Amino acid sequence: MAEPYELSVVEAAEGIRRRSLSPVALAESLLARIDALDGDLKAWVTIDREEVLETARQREVIADWGGPLGPLHGVPVGLKDIFYTAGMLTACGSRIYAEFVPEYDATSVAKIKAAGGIVLGKTVTTEFATSDPSPTRNPWSSEHTPGGSSSGSSAAVAARMVPAALGSQTGGSTCRPAAYNGIVGLKPTYGRISRHGVVPVSWTLDHVGILTRTVADAALMLGVLSGEDDNDPGTLRLPAPDFSQQMTEFADGQTPRIGLVREYFEDYATPESWANTETVAHRLASAGAEVVELPLPESFAWAHSMQRIVMNAECAAFHQANHRSRAAEYGPRIRAGIEMGLITPAAAYLKALRLRREFRAAMSEMADKVDVVMTPATPSPAPKDLNTTGDAAFQSPWTAAGLPTVVVPSGLSDMGMPLAVQFGGPLAEEGRLLGAALWCERVTGLNEGPPGYS
Repeated sequence: MAEPYELSVVEAAEGIRRRSLSPVALAESLLARIDALDGDLKAWVTIDREEVLETARQREVIADWGGPLGPLHGVPVGLKDIFYTAGMLTACGSRIYAEFVPEYDATSVAKIKAAGGIVLGKTVTTEFATSDPSPTRNPWSSEHTPGGSSSGSSAAVAARMVPAALGSQTGGSTCRPAAYNGIVGLKPTYGRISRHGVVPVSWTLDHVGILTRTVADAALMLGVLSGEDDNDPGTLRLPAPDFSQQMTEFADGQTPRIGLVREYFEDYATPESWANTETVAHRLASAGAEVVELPLPESFAWAHSMQRIVMNAECAAFHQANHRSRAAEYGPRIRAGIEMGLITPAAAYLKALRLRREFRAAMSEMADKVDVVMTPATPSPAPKDLNTTGDAAFQSPWTAAGLPTVVVPSGLSDMGMPLAVQFGGPLAEEGRLLGAALWCERVTGLNEGPPGYS
């Protein structure tokens, strides 16, 4: 019989609904798992054990009395330490915010609580969700980077310390660490999930991300978190559909039309990473998928530069006051990005915003030709280098375009590190995207945990 900490979000929620699983037993199992493992992995920064167990007891009473149960009732969730959480330290991995305790919850945190979820704690982030590496270790190998900036969330989910965690993505900060840690990472359409109460890197580029072990879990979490929010003017003014239903209908009702992008990705990926992507494409084609090759739009050539200009300029705008008086307290990479942003001409920034709009339209046109676009998730497996968070080159164009992407584990490298493929979809078509990812998950049958942690 599976230990409670081994359960997925869907499995745990169903067990609690059927009253075959106690929310208290689940919370205790996860806390014990953290006690046993986190001394080495360093995925967590703040956990209020008394609050976690008290909330679990309250959820158990409600379940026992037959009260209304939300879709996450009694299920613990981890929060990247940039999400405002009322009464809980939110330090952003920084000395600048070392004592910051918000007075209110981010909209996404409030939605998790309203759905019956339990905040298990705050996971380690790189400093202000940028490029300076965090202390978190990759559970597959402590010598390899876990990625970033959602390093703690990804490692915690991979090591079965929590079934789901929130991340964020401005370049590749959800999908890249998901790939490096062998889990599912979902970056929805820009504005699908409110960013109110999430400490920003770049208002134009920031997305809330979801980290889970299965595609079905990602769909459930997306359903809880999505929706218009007056506190975030960037949220989509579209009703949120039932993503789990859309996903299942697609996965059960049709084989996907997949656009494989060879241009740029084959050249930039290691032979091992590209070979894995081709192997997965052949397996999907053998199972009935239609796989066609897609060319990139011409505007892809300047997508990375445009993304970096916007990110640095807006990051500088947020941090300008603190940088003026406390520059020495920032890490070297975020400080360099802030200082680059401070000297970026307004004309260059505005031109980058215009080019982003053109690029988004071109990428949308490409994505509309198929059900999903397929690439390697990362240029290589997680580098054997703790002084890097890895290369976001395969994620940042999708982030700049604001189109939804999901990363699905797809194999292991010669060194035993996870490999993954990335699917991108049309604007606001997460149901279709997740359906294709679920179909891929079923075909590949890969749901392995790190050796010694699964």
